[in-house]
Amino acid sequence: MSWKTLDDMDLAGKLVLTRVDINVPMENGHVTDDTRIQRILPTLRDILSAGGRPVMLAHFGRPKGKPNPDMSLRLVAPALEAALGQPTTFFEKPARADLDALPEGAVALIENTRFSPQETENTPEMAAFLASLGDVYCNDAFSAAHRAHASTEGVAKLLPSCAGRLMQAELSALEAALGAPKRPVTAVVGGAKVSTKLELLGNLVHRVDTLVIGGGMANTFLAAQGIDVGKSLAEHEMTDTAIQILETARVAGCRILLPSDVVVARAFEAHAECEVVPADACPADAMILDAGPDATAQIVAAFEASKTLIWNGPLGAFEIPPFDTATNAAAQAAARLTREGGLISVAGGGDTVAALNTSGAGADFTYISTAGGAFLEWMEGKTLPGVAALQG
Repeated sequence: MSWKTLDDMDLAGKLVLTRVDINVPMENGHVTDDTRIQRILPTLRDILSAGGRPVMLAHFGRPKGKPNPDMSLRLVAPALEAALGQPTTFFEKPARADLDALPEGAVALIENTRFSPQETENTPEMAAFLASLGDVYCNDAFSAAHRAHASTEGVAKLLPSCAGRLMQAELSALEAALGAPKRPVTAVVGGAKVSTKLELLGNLVHRVDTLVIGGGMANTFLAAQGIDVGKSLAEHEMTDTAIQILETARVAGCRILLPSDVVVARAFEAHAECEVVPADACPADAMILDAGPDATAQIVAAFEASKTLIWNGPLGAFEIPPFDTATNAAAQAAARLTREGGLISVAGGGDTVAALNTSGAGADFTYISTAGGAFLEWMEGKTLPGVAALQG
């Protein structure tokens, strides 16, 4: 992959149209988690220090192409100003003349791009209008890069374009994990359903050396091999697909690691009475809720033998203790190996971020993506329109 960064652009005196992700959670009119705001600050500050004026484009919520006061970016502006430490000029309906009149060092925020249906339709008219508001385009919203929208793809073709600092960090981490990784590569894929991650599994068996399958997905693979999984969550209708994935992996030389032992319980509730049994010995009235200690040890051994780790999805029902044990232990092992310098570790996906942060291991991973859908589509091997538009 090759793309320009802010360092490659002349920003002095320029209006820098900057696509950001500030789609933050709110409650009673206040931002409850400003992580996404914090992550765009390096880009805004670097544009300002280079003599440019950032003009932010962003979406907020799902207004479905119509103005909605509850989804106005005006609501996010106070948290943005507090994080940045300076005022932000908000424009509901911007004109180029208004932006040109901004003083040096000013920061502007344009109203929710998705208030117009032309944003998601990526019309030439919307792209041209947005391009008229800036001299340079900077995309710092990897989380929206899988959408071919006017503010992520259309406008990038009309102005000199580059990646912002967050986009740059994300792309560099992903390239290190799957583009040109240090081998051996291990991938962890967990979650409830095989059916939602078919494309992901299909891509990874050709790209990694070891594929760890956890969560409810592992139950489906165990059941496909004729193992009784009791009352466990499993997609029995996916048997043929699971067998096909196992065969594809065998031909590709990818080792699939399924749990050798499991933690079972009769109730799906916190601190339920549970026991460890071999994977093929789940009682008929019980459900598998986590990988067992032997399985966890095998996963940690795979990490120790690897140079690169990519992780998407928990190994068990991590939201409910003690069924977070395998996820926590594996995450802490990955964090230790990363700290010691022997492992490049990249993780992403909503549940994954929550699980790694809960385990206390997240801070030591090489990179944790908060991009969700874009991260998953990248892992599936898909071309992301917002990234492709930046490549020269």
